Amino acid sequence: MGEPEAGSEFAKRAAAAGPMADTQYILPNDIGVCSLDCREAFHLLSPTERLYAHHLSRAAWYGGLAVLLQTSPEAPYIYALLSRLFRAQDPDQLRQHALAEGLTEEEYQAFLVYAAGVYSNMGNYKSFGDTKFVPNLPKEKLECVIFGSKAAQQQPEEVRGLWQICGELMFSLEPRLRHLGLGKEGVTTYFSGNCTMEDAKLAQDFLDSQNLSAYNTRLFKEVNKEGKPCYEVRLASVLSTDPAEGLEMTSKLKKYEFQGRHFQVTRGDYAPILQKAVEHLEKAKAYAANHHQEQMLAQYIESFTQGSIEAHKRGSRFWIQDKGPIVESYIGFIESYRDPFGSRGEFEGFVAMVNKAMSAKFERLVASAEQLLKELPWPPAFEKDKFLTPDFTSLDVLTFAGSGIPAGINIPNYDDLRQTEGFKNVSLGNVLALANATQREKLTFLEEEDKDLYIRWKGPSFEVQVGLHELLGHGSGKLFAQDEKGVFNFDHEAVINPETGEQIQSWYRSGETWDSKFSTIASSYEECRAESVGLYLCLNPQVLEIFGFEGDNAEDVIYVNWLNMVRAGLLALEFYTPEASNWRQAHMQARFVILRVLLEAGEGLVTVTPTTGSDGRPDARVRLDRSKIRSVGRPALEQFLRKLQVLKSTGDVVAGRALYEGYAAVTDAPPERFLTLRDTVLLRKESRKLIVQPNTRLEGSEVQLLEYEASAAGLIQSFCERFPEDGPELEEVLTRLAKADARFWGEPQ
Repeated sequence: MGEPEAGSEFAKRAAAAGPMADTQYILPNDIGVCSLDCREAFHLLSPTERLYAHHLSRAAWYGGLAVLLQTSPEAPYIYALLSRLFRAQDPDQLRQHALAEGLTEEEYQAFLVYAAGVYSNMGNYKSFGDTKFVPNLPKEKLECVIFGSKAAQQQPEEVRGLWQICGELMFSLEPRLRHLGLGKEGVTTYFSGNCTMEDAKLAQDFLDSQNLSAYNTRLFKEVNKEGKPCYEVRLASVLSTDPAEGLEMTSKLKKYEFQGRHFQVTRGDYAPILQKAVEHLEKAKAYAANHHQEQMLAQYIESFTQGSIEAHKRGSRFWIQDKGPIVESYIGFIESYRDPFGSRGEFEGFVAMVNKAMSAKFERLVASAEQLLKELPWPPAFEKDKFLTPDFTSLDVLTFAGSGIPAGINIPNYDDLRQTEGFKNVSLGNVLALANATQREKLTFLEEEDKDLYIRWKGPSFEVQVGLHELLGHGSGKLFAQDEKGVFNFDHEAVINPETGEQIQSWYRSGETWDSKFSTIASSYEECRAESVGLYLCLNPQVLEIFGFEGDNAEDVIYVNWLNMVRAGLLALEFYTPEASNWRQAHMQARFVILRVLLEAGEGLVTVTPTTGSDGRPDARVRLDRSKIRSVGRPALEQFLRKLQVLKSTGDVVAGRALYEGYAAVTDAPPERFLTLRDTVLLRKESRKLIVQPNTRLEGSEVQLLEYEASAAGLIQSFCERFPEDGPELEEVLTRLAKADARFWGEPQ
């Protein structure tokens, strides 16, 4: 399909043709919307912990508004316009007005989805892919809704002014505006519109020469009267004027000559927004659990106030030292994915809590670990001499402010700290759960009679699988090794290979590791082994009792856990590249391998059948015969799992690679014809979900958790209630900051 025409011509065509044909630049009306569930973890916090989490969340939400100013010139105006509309009329009230103005239900829903997308991405460009999205309804109809709204009646000049600035840009798909980028390649507000990649490189050289980080900067270029370019490097900070002598940043704030060019380092970017964030970081200090947290917050405050990345590094050192906190957080200019040059950080802040209920179950599982390890299908000699408990913490996100929510994070990004101080690897459990959840009508490749059961037990079965995978999958198994002195860590004379009946013929020599020997397949092979352990041990009644499941419920958890795995094996085909015959994702490759193993078991345990969907397009169905899980599935998995472990223990990379790559091969051989099924998987692929986050509100001395429905309207409502005291003030601040720099992108002032 050809690309849409640019600018106003596109808007005219959209108005004439109705909903746009090119789905690349719209969010579909049926896009998945999920609510981030952290209720249980939040309610298990102490009153002091809740206050700490509340103020950290407020700091994150305020700071996150800076992302609007980091994305596109029009994003702050769009945000302000939407916020004014929905503060005056909630989505249901505005709907009545929109329908009276002649919009269809579909067109109004398209507007709600667009608004929810702007809030979710903190701008009008997708956080994953950096592609612009536009409203999927005619511009003239949206204009009628806006001008006839209650907000326009209350503040006609302000609303019309916002629309005048952002209306055309909201819909425009002229080529340069379709993606984020630098110069002719796209739009960005990390740089003024006249900057090129050469300017970015020059600025980086300048920053390096002054030992300044680019993380909290933006670059603005203007031409002086002599026709020479002058560059402003602007630091993000509360302070904009020179402070008292002796403070860290004072000596940096001046004019420079560098390679024949003029540079000036200033500060004060996002100042009013960062001031709000700092106020709540100060309040959070009163509820910190320990000295590390107090010092961490003090340094963050210093960083945001002064514009100092060095202070943020010091804060990050204290953060790394704060081991296993009940309330985990990180905040600042962190990830540089969206800077076209790759060095400026987007603001983000997250607050997460240890899931105490989940952690309690894990503690019981750990207590049973040594007994459960004996159930695994390899001889005792192939198990570790002593069980080593993995470092595993389940965190539930309360707040993630920024342009998107990841499922896991590895931070800080400062290389010098990572080398000398370390880092934290954070797994966000409730985000992972959402990534695997789906609405019934969007649940692909399952029989109708399985869907309700799947939806009911997917979450609980996933908890069981994660616990077993992490604690007893990655935590199990021994590597046979011989050290530099020739000493074995196993009885070389007595241990027998259960696959061959012979003595052990191979092992790890001094200096060899699992990764070095198995290299390109090591990660996926190990994930496959851990996933297989989870499937195998979930059949154990003791395990299910630990997680609170007995009788029919336990059987349903087992069935859905296995069904989810074989379905995931089919979905995994999205991550296979036929042209290169390679896999792009270790976990998904592992799940495809398990699907192949269970298909090979035969006897009708698992079938994957091509079908035609009700829409007339290719489809498929995955079936699992629950009556054969123990009789057919368990023996097949037992045999496969024993092979995986024996080959890993003995370091037999030739046989291990042959086994694993054999199952991982994707061909069009009958009966499954996986290459053809891959086309079906891509055809049925679901759009990335929008996530509705809760709010916290301080009522007296108590913190309340406010939750919202999983819909576009619910997401909008969550943002309308996010800044109850100062919403209008923040919108004025955002538009004022945007207008102050508008000349850099040729926008109206």
